[in-house]
Amino acid sequence: MRLWSLSFVVCFLSLSLACSEAQEHTAPAVNPQDSASMMTTYGVNTLISDSGVIKYRIVTERWDVNTVREPSRWEFMKGVFFEQFDEQFHVEAYIQADTAWYFDRQRLWKLRGRVSVRNMKGLLFTSEELFWDGIRHEFYSHVFSKLVTPERTMEGTYFKSDEHMEHYVVSNSKGSFVASDIDGEDSTGSAQDDAQDSTDTYVRPAPEKHSNLRSNE
Repeated sequence: MRLWSLSFVVCFLSLSLACSEAQEHTAPAVNPQDSASMMTTYGVNTLISDSGVIKYRIVTERWDVNTVREPSRWEFMKGVFFEQFDEQFHVEAYIQADTAWYFDRQRLWKLRGRVSVRNMKGLLFTSEELFWDGIRHEFYSHVFSKLVTPERTMEGTYFKSDEHMEHYVVSNSKGSFVASDIDGEDSTGSAQDDAQDSTDTYVRPAPEKHSNLRSNE
């Protein structure tokens, strides 16, 4: 009986020591930048409104919404295509990019990859990066961009435009311009001036109804 009791005590002490030496294994903390999306949607074709007015249509293969990362964002890692509408719901422009992020609190789009904007007046903008500010209602880019219209072709390392691509500013640009766009004089036809490596060149289109661009370069 004593031998059995002694064996029981030894086993109990061994188990107690084994439990006391056990270590808790924990995984590394998950950082906000490593967080998973709160929502993932595939095959998206939806209309987006602003203040009750439909502004554009989004078409994308995958749409991720992440509210944990700072700043919170929508992610379009499989590319995105927009149809931009005017107040009468007429298509005003087409916008597409290989990758895009929308920072909802700042109302700011960041478009990357093969970015292009084409409007119904024949303008075509291409670049590797373009920002779309929904508060100031303007586009801007700090990388090489190319702008082609029926009247001219421009290339530059800085671009800024109103949301309708009707008034725009190009810095460090080169391209072909109508003479009246450079010196303010009337053009007599096909006369053109070649401007290269200019600074803060303002390209003045024909007068339009939209004239509220803040150009304070």
